[in-house]
Formats: sequence, C-alpha cells, structure tokens
Amino acid sequence: MNETNLQNWWQPFTNVRAFRQNPRLIERAEGCFLYAPDGREVLDITAGLWCANLGHGRQEVADAVHKQLMQMDFCPPFQFGSPVTFEFAEKLVEYAPDGLNRVFFTNSGSESVDTAMKIATHYQRARGKASKTRFVARERGYHGVNVGSTSLQGIPNNRKGFPTLEGVDFLPDMLDISNSAFSRGLPEQGGDKADALKKIIASRGAENVCAVIVEPVVGAGGMVPPPRRYLEKLRQICDDFDILLIFDEVVTGYGRTGSAFAAVEFGVTPDMMTTAKAINGGTVPMGGVFIKEEIQDVIFDAAPAGMPEIFHGNTYAGSPVAAAAGLAAFEIYEREGLLTRASGPIGQYWENALHSLRDIPHLIDIRNYGLLGAITFAPNPDKYPTGVGVPVHNKCFENGLLCRAVADNMVMSPPLTISEQEIDLFIERLRKSITDVLG
Repeated sequence: MNETNLQNWWQPFTNVRAFRQNPRLIERAEGCFLYAPDGREVLDITAGLWCANLGHGRQEVADAVHKQLMQMDFCPPFQFGSPVTFEFAEKLVEYAPDGLNRVFFTNSGSESVDTAMKIATHYQRARGKASKTRFVARERGYHGVNVGSTSLQGIPNNRKGFPTLEGVDFLPDMLDISNSAFSRGLPEQGGDKADALKKIIASRGAENVCAVIVEPVVGAGGMVPPPRRYLEKLRQICDDFDILLIFDEVVTGYGRTGSAFAAVEFGVTPDMMTTAKAINGGTVPMGGVFIKEEIQDVIFDAAPAGMPEIFHGNTYAGSPVAAAAGLAAFEIYEREGLLTRASGPIGQYWENALHSLRDIPHLIDIRNYGLLGAITFAPNPDKYPTGVGVPVHNKCFENGLLCRAVADNMVMSPPLTISEQEIDLFIERLRKSITDVLG
C-alpha cells in the first residue's frame, strides 16, 4: 500500500502542520468503532462530529443511497422537485414541535443558520417591520462558518480575523462552574441569565431586533446544558417584544437529548429551528431549517405573483440521494427507538459513568444531558497554552478513543446505539489517557 500523500488536502479546523508530523488516519468504521489503517480499533465517542447517531456502516442506508443513485442521482431543486424529497420533509415534520411544519433544505449546519437569518429578515420586511435587522446570539455559541453564521459566533477564535456582519449582540455565557460544577442534567442555578436579553433590547430597541438564536444545549463551545427555566424565559421575552426565537439544533437534533429535538425535550417551541448532522445519520451532506407555517404564509402573501417567494437556495438543497438516506435512517431511528433512547436507562448509565470520573483531581467540572457529556480540566496555561484538552485528545487516540477537545474541555456525543459495555470501555480509556498526560 502506498503511503498517503498529506499535502494537497487543507483540512478544516485542523493544526495541519502538526497533523502532517503525526497523522491520525481512519480507514473504516463499523458500529461504534473506527479502524486505523493498521487495524487498530478506536471507540468513537463523538459519533464522528456529533452526526453518526446511527453508528457506522448501516447497510439499509447504503442500500437506499445506491438504489436512489441508480434511479435518479440528481434533480434540480430550482423550479422542480423529487418525490423522495417531499416524502422526507413530511417525515421530518412528524417529529418537529407543533407548528414547525415547513422545511427548507440545505447541505450543512452553516447553511441552515444563514438560511434562517435570511428567512427571518425577509419575514420582518414582509410584515412591514424592515427596521428589525439585528440578531442576538450568545457567548460560547457555535453557529457555523459562513459569513452570517460567523457573525453569530460566540467563540472568539472562530470569529476574529474574518468578515462579519454588524448588528449582532451576545447574551452571556451559560457555563457557571463556580455555582454549578458537577451538575447532573440541567443546572438548578442560572436561569436568570436570560434576563440579559431585556437589557440588549432596551439598548437596541425592540423595533430593531429581528431574532435571537441560541443552541438549546451548547455543543462545540463545550457542551453546556441550559439552566432550568432559561429557555422558557427566552421564549417569553421574545414573545413580549415581538422577536423571533431560533434554536440551533444542529447538534441537539435527532435524538441527542432524549427526544427528537431539544425543543420537544424542554417543551419550548422556537419560531425556527436549524438542523443538519444526524438528519440522515451523517451519511450524505444535508441540513434543514424548520419554519413555522405562519412565517411562510407572511412571506408568500407579500411576494409578487409569478416570482420566487425568496431568492435563496443552493444546487444540492433537498438532494434526492440525501433524502433517500434520510428516509432509511428514520426507519432505523423508529425501529430501534433511537430518538428517545437517551432518555431511558442508557442515558442514566451514561450519566453515572461520566460522573464516576469525579475523583480525578485535575477535573473541575463534569456535565451531561441525554447522550451528551463534557469534562473540564483545571487550566494550566503555562504548560498547555492552548488548553489541557488537546494533549489529552491526542493521547486518547493513541489509547483507542476518539474524543473532542475544546480548550480545557473534552466533549462527548456517542452514537445513540452505544452499549453499556462500550460506555465502560470509554471510561477506562479516557481515565487512562488523562493519567498518561497529567499523572
């Protein structure tokens, strides 16, 4: 076998120079495991990148993709449509919160966020409130990499140095280790942090604020569950001031929290909901924005006859191949009860296992919800200026575990199919990796 040429692909969010010195290559995957070219087994505790919720190598999805490719590989979404895509949209709406029964397909979470921003702004203009153009996001929030979604970034390194839109304010970070360390599930304290939205509105004027966008559970920013009553307060404030509420469910969608969507899990219905990643088990690039019917109605009623209601979209939006993969994925989600599995015994087992690490002296916090988890290390900037997580992440891979590092945090989001035995293996390998690095 020829040695892999590492020079031509510029990898995203990667220290490429370091990678070329010590490449971490993955050749195949099956179930909850990845396999290096030398055959070494690596437990995937991040479901790829929060997306392989079905586990890897599902024959039914592969068969559906092959069948669709041979029947019709591409259908132009501008002025045409494929039956399989309409069928998938109908399936998705079955699981969405009440009222969010329109789906605008995209290819990624970044595109979903930019699409939601454009629809929100279009809606405000269509109903005669053109001054409502400002957005409110949140510190530590991750919303993608397009110019619009970069503008909403609450993670400084993902925002600075790039072109961004003006007119974005940020709610304070939800993570409060000093008061809520080692919480199980939703922290009891911190719901009043939502009141910061009122101050932003008072400063900017409700007549100028278009929408608030937040992740119900922070994902890439360190896996932070919302404090109790926080999301309910955001919803009420948005209602009081005539502002749209958008949930970014790119990470939390499709069973991650123990319900099909976090909006369902927490009983708070947004006006729009962005999704991607696990929409078809992470097999074919696809995303989707769920939109309340009345928002579409306002836009349609204001649009000139004979013209597209919104001049937005992309070539592969609603790809029939991605939609076929989605329908096959949902057959598995439904048959195996995966969309709600995280709220059952496996979710409790995951919580107990994760918190069994509390005796490690280097940890200052452990967080979990559904089949999501995170640990936070005591910072050591002198020895680890970019965070303790990176060296632990690298050691994890050497020890047969794929975790994700975020500065001084390690975040986890295993396939929804994970077993108790695999959770035990995860704890064993993570504990060893921390000890190997930190002693």
